[in-house]
Amino acid sequence: MTLTPSDTGWIEVICGSMFSGKTEELIRRLRRAEIAKMNVIIIKPRLDDRYSSRHVVSHNQSKLESIPVKDSSEIINQSKDADVVGIDEAQFFDDNILDVCKTLAQNNKRIIVAGLDTDYRGLPFGPMPQLMCEADYLDKLRAICIQCGNPASYTQRLTKDSAQVVIGETDIYEARCRNCFETPIE
Repeated sequence: MTLTPSDTGWIEVICGSMFSGKTEELIRRLRRAEIAKMNVIIIKPRLDDRYSSRHVVSHNQSKLESIPVKDSSEIINQSKDADVVGIDEAQFFDDNILDVCKTLAQNNKRIIVAGLDTDYRGLPFGPMPQLMCEADYLDKLRAICIQCGNPASYTQRLTKDSAQVVIGETDIYEARCRNCFETPIE
């Protein structure tokens, strides 16, 4: 039996590699909160407009209308009337996202954060390690390795671009297991 807090807020973090189902799980949890008649919003970084500038969209095309923001300082104001706050692609936010999530949780809100735990080099990505440590609930999802079919925890970049943030899909990235992942040479 899983107990969930009452009369308090908390932070849930969903992390993993690309193609592991993070956004799909975020959308599933938010839809369940809507069924429970809770006021739900979902926030995404403005720079992620792969599928839509106004929706959070999973790779299987499930989507929810979202509020795109430039930085994490906008989230508290956007969340005033929400019971549940979803935040997608948290790795793209500044380090202040941790304090934002803590403040919202202290204000009795349920925060559900999804993001990549590591970047294309296999290194911790942005504020995700701190969010994972602060989480009351933490789920690390795995994809399927495109090379061998084993569970995949890494995101392999297929281009030579060395910038940490390169927005893309299957044309630029694929999921890899530990054995098939190739650390980029820079």
